[in-house]
Amino acid sequence: MYILMVVVFVLGYLAIALEHKIKVDKAASALLIGVLTWAIYALNATEILNLGINQTWNELISGYTMSSEQLGGLANHFVGHELEHHLVEISEILFFLLGAMTIVEVVDHHQGFKIITDKITTTNKVKLLWIIGVLTFFMSAALDNLTTTIVMITLLKKLIDDKETRWLYASIVVLTANAGGAWSPIGDVTTIMLWIGGQITALNIIMKVMIPSLVSAIVPLAILSFTMKGDITRPEALKTRDYTTEKERNIIFFIGVSALLFVPVFKTTTHLPPYMGMLLGLGAIWAVTELMHKHKPEEDKRHLSVISVLSKVDVPTVFFFLGILTAVASLQSAGHLVQTAQWLDDVTGKNVYLIDSVIGVLSSIVDNVPLVAGAMGMYEISHTDPAFMVDGVFWELLAYTAGTGGSILIIGSAAGVAAMGLEKIDFGWYMKKISLLALIGYFAGIGAFAIQDSILHIGGSEDIEKVNYQGDDHTIRDQDVIHIDTDLKLEVIRGEKHE
Repeated sequence: MYILMVVVFVLGYLAIALEHKIKVDKAASALLIGVLTWAIYALNATEILNLGINQTWNELISGYTMSSEQLGGLANHFVGHELEHHLVEISEILFFLLGAMTIVEVVDHHQGFKIITDKITTTNKVKLLWIIGVLTFFMSAALDNLTTTIVMITLLKKLIDDKETRWLYASIVVLTANAGGAWSPIGDVTTIMLWIGGQITALNIIMKVMIPSLVSAIVPLAILSFTMKGDITRPEALKTRDYTTEKERNIIFFIGVSALLFVPVFKTTTHLPPYMGMLLGLGAIWAVTELMHKHKPEEDKRHLSVISVLSKVDVPTVFFFLGILTAVASLQSAGHLVQTAQWLDDVTGKNVYLIDSVIGVLSSIVDNVPLVAGAMGMYEISHTDPAFMVDGVFWELLAYTAGTGGSILIIGSAAGVAAMGLEKIDFGWYMKKISLLALIGYFAGIGAFAIQDSILHIGGSEDIEKVNYQGDDHTIRDQDVIHIDTDLKLEVIRGEKHE
């Protein structure tokens, strides 16, 4: 049954990858494997847990002698407790995403992004390439890569008439959106997961991953600049009805972007989970739109209301994340991910650069959400190994590789799949024209990260000692880190820096 859980997960994953062939939405497949893997685990809890892989279970039953009936009852209770524990973490991610997606949809419904798109007037191919690339890179950091891709491809349809030229720019949007989302705590689902999970902090991920991400975007843009010539042909403009005034668009755009950017500030100030800050922003923009449109005709109010916008939010994507994260959680709880981590450590010598680079390349084939969820399950936050501590090299580089590696193939990221659907980009065309550029940018970014990391560590080292805190006779110093585990046991991490 332990093996059967993996078989179900792999078959479900194949269904997700082949959703267009089998005509079954990936959300349905994800929900099925999420429930089935946990059902197999629950129905065979004693057998799976007695394999001795789950250390928490081993510690729980250590020193006790129980009948098979008592052991079975305890195992069932343990599995239920594990599921509840994972559900809390998964729910935080889902509420965060739901709030963010709704805020962006509200801004889009109010045509708030016209503030940006109306300013692009050039027809020169190279100039437009850099404008689109830089704009997408920074928009993605604030809005997330999927939303930015949808907004920018909608813009490209108004700017470029030729299909293949538009495909090229749409592919650059995918590449730069993934790069821009990797360095922001709210720019990519995987970075959001690491931030909410406590593996990274907002300010640190910006400081450590921004330059590698920028390099991964600039290198392909620079290469393309030498091959592109001439001007683009613009399509004829179509008249569409404006439901909002310019002033209203500006107000909603400002509130929406401010709400998204305020989330890390809210978390740092209140120490509450990020989804609370996102829900605060959603509540604020909801209230403002209700007051702003209360005197408008009923038809306009219906179109612009948040209730109407909610029907446009990509709920199937939320269900996909729920299913896939739940399935990965079952493999973590049963012990599969622990064994995978041990195998990776043996093969790579626990070289974080090799491990993260492999995960990044795999994310071009396999969705990066379960890959990062798997990595978070395989490797715990360490209090003794600097590479795996909060803001350690492993987690920082993972945010970069999982975020940008998906650009190597068009099916490797949510942004790529969205572009493929909106523009009907051919898989083979993307592989021929863009994949090598993305791969060069990907490894250039890893190189930039390695150089940056080596520079930051020149002239200093850090010694860390873990001390179990048992009484009032210990002094907690400024450089020490206090850690409280789930059983409310207190640990103090002694830190001393030597220049």
